[in-house]
Amino acid sequence: MSVAEIFESMEYGPAPESAAPAEEWLERHDRRFGPFIAGELRSEASGGDFETHAPGSGKVLGRIAQCGPREVDEAVAAARAAQSDWWKIGGYGRARHLYAIARKIQKHSRRLAVLESLDNGKPIRESRDLDVPLAARHFYHHAGWAQVIDQRHPNWRPLGVAGQIIPWNFPLLMLAWKIAPALATGNTIVLKPAEFTSLSAIAFAELCRDAGLPPGVVNLVTGDGAVGEMIVAHPDIDKIAFTGSTEVGRVLRRDTAGTGKKLSLELGGKSPFVVFDDADLDGAVEGVVDAIWFNQGEVCCAGSRLLVQEGVAERFHDKLRTRMETLRLGDPLDKAIDIGAVVAPVQLERIKALVDRGVEEGATLWQPAATCPTDGWFFPPTLLTGVEPADTVAQEEIFGPVLVSMTFRTPDEAVALANNTRYGLAGSVWTENINLALQVAARIKAGTLWINCTNQFDAAAGFGGYRESGYGREGGEEGLWEYIRPAWELATEQKPQKVAKKPSKKAKGKPAAVAIGIDRTAKMYIGGKQARPDGGYSRSVVGPDGSPVGEIGEGNRKDIRNAVAAARKAGPGWAKASAHLRAQILFYVAENLEPRKAELAGRIVAMTGATAKASSQEVERAIERWFLWAGWADKYAGTVQAVPIRNFTFAVHEPLGTLGIVCPDENPLLAFTSTVAPALAMGNTVVAVPSEAHPLAATDLYQVFETSDVPAGVVNIVTGERSVLAPEMAKHDDLDGLWYFGPKAEAEPLESASIGNLKRTWVGHPGRDWTNSEQGAGEEFLRHAIQVKNIWVPWGE
Repeated sequence: MSVAEIFESMEYGPAPESAAPAEEWLERHDRRFGPFIAGELRSEASGGDFETHAPGSGKVLGRIAQCGPREVDEAVAAARAAQSDWWKIGGYGRARHLYAIARKIQKHSRRLAVLESLDNGKPIRESRDLDVPLAARHFYHHAGWAQVIDQRHPNWRPLGVAGQIIPWNFPLLMLAWKIAPALATGNTIVLKPAEFTSLSAIAFAELCRDAGLPPGVVNLVTGDGAVGEMIVAHPDIDKIAFTGSTEVGRVLRRDTAGTGKKLSLELGGKSPFVVFDDADLDGAVEGVVDAIWFNQGEVCCAGSRLLVQEGVAERFHDKLRTRMETLRLGDPLDKAIDIGAVVAPVQLERIKALVDRGVEEGATLWQPAATCPTDGWFFPPTLLTGVEPADTVAQEEIFGPVLVSMTFRTPDEAVALANNTRYGLAGSVWTENINLALQVAARIKAGTLWINCTNQFDAAAGFGGYRESGYGREGGEEGLWEYIRPAWELATEQKPQKVAKKPSKKAKGKPAAVAIGIDRTAKMYIGGKQARPDGGYSRSVVGPDGSPVGEIGEGNRKDIRNAVAAARKAGPGWAKASAHLRAQILFYVAENLEPRKAELAGRIVAMTGATAKASSQEVERAIERWFLWAGWADKYAGTVQAVPIRNFTFAVHEPLGTLGIVCPDENPLLAFTSTVAPALAMGNTVVAVPSEAHPLAATDLYQVFETSDVPAGVVNIVTGERSVLAPEMAKHDDLDGLWYFGPKAEAEPLESASIGNLKRTWVGHPGRDWTNSEQGAGEEFLRHAIQVKNIWVPWGE
């Protein structure tokens, strides 16, 4: 008998992993677990407790304490008390602690893996071979970042105390993704694990204590969603990092609006799995297995939408059904099973309801013949074909072992279907044509793209979403940005704020060549043309002595709508333009500003009452900034990530899209330049609201843009009252981001209004000095103008 015949005829028996290490640990704690605060693991909390179950059997594993306001306050206080010393021990000190944690995870890997599979229901092979090793890898990798961050980012500082809320699908791994970069950068932690899966987080807290981590650096509070709400609302938390549903992400955006808390959100997904007709179909079938049935499909980036080129669709579906018949469901601790248990009955019911909805809407259901175990909570691998793009199962995240399939004919149609979702977390492209693969990967709007592979992760490569899949990254250097801020911000906050002096009524030293007293009316600038305001109203622009300087149009909602439409129309062309071309155009803007220096300086004098010298310096700095951002245009393209597998993993910097920018009143020309120019350099189109008090500094640039080859619609300027126009931009779902540099009191409603499409918001620091190159021209402008897409390309045989 041949080896092939033996493999075909052999039967698979159970290959159980012993639960003894986890059971011994549970018994040692009398199966009662509470918060970990200031280095102490407690067994009780003020809110009582609740049962936690093993999804594979339904049996009770233990009781978890329900924390209340007292425990949250104590945890935050402990983190705050520890933060200063944690930062002061320096990068080397923090690196040693992170390294020690990584070694502890490795030494206790078997117990952690068994505990994770018992508590979550995932196959032990996945916990053992992916979750635990990758968790250790994150602490090793970030130990290195702790060591080198002072050299790499010398002018940045930690945020302070980070509140972190993690989901139940990868309990230990999500913990590592969040805690490691926060600790490396000098922050302290208050973390809430998921209600269903708290055990591995508690075991990790013990390892931190045993590794000698200073008390208060990592704190853990257990319980239901109310505990997360307490963390988000706590006034002494500086940062919220959340992984979970898009619906909850919207709530967090609303609840943190106006608080100044930094927010990163890794939310839902409906990731496309695109198979072209020249792909290795057998390899792609194995890719589908990994994409959707890994971790029972309880994966935010699961390849849950199969898009197959029409000519091979029937053959591919046949191969897929054959492979599905061999998938084994069963006890999560059985090393021979492929699919474990769904985490809880409530999730199982959601999966069933959505599958029934798909069938009602016309999909064809197929499931393999094998039956599900009767103990625990299981759902079979499921294929839905004949799905239409607008069907519920094609649009809603099911978060279970359910694959929906659609077909396409051309690459353009494949991209259109892939992007036909409100999400943008990940995607896979399968083809033997590398040019086609890279072209399609570049066009799919998602934070991670895998080519001829799927579900590749590493601490060196950032992970996060576009659109309603959230913003911010975890892993890679870009993941560090979520936990640091410019050092000058801290210095500014520690100094008493200066009260702005009122401009003198008689400005000195006006440039003699400029006729300041001549009235002028400036239109808006939309789609490359000067446009009258929709409402027909105008407002006067006056100097510090009350004398008229000119008039501007009073913009309204429709003007914002028209400007956004123009920017969206221009967006694809500007984003595709080479960085060299964008740099040339920005240089050209600076060149065309040069002959108008006296005119622009005179305008600033007339509007603000600044001296001739100060106004001339502002114009000079503005020209210099156009040169600066032109210089950066082709030098901020991304990196190749050093992942420990055979992959070229590219962190590509892509434009955010269409940006709304609300400019401050200070330094009206310089601030407009300092915000608009970096956005353009990175390939974004812009809708800008210039200084409300001194808008003519921006409207004087219309002719400069027209004569500098700036394409129509790339820059749009709507003048008027900031408190009217900014909320309209915040609500507009065709804007991908909003930068706001105005009174702090106006920030809260803007961030709240942004939840419609979860656009990225950046509320600029109120103490920013636009004349200072670090504050008015730092790298943070580039970072806020881009989103990072990681493209994984395997190489070799």
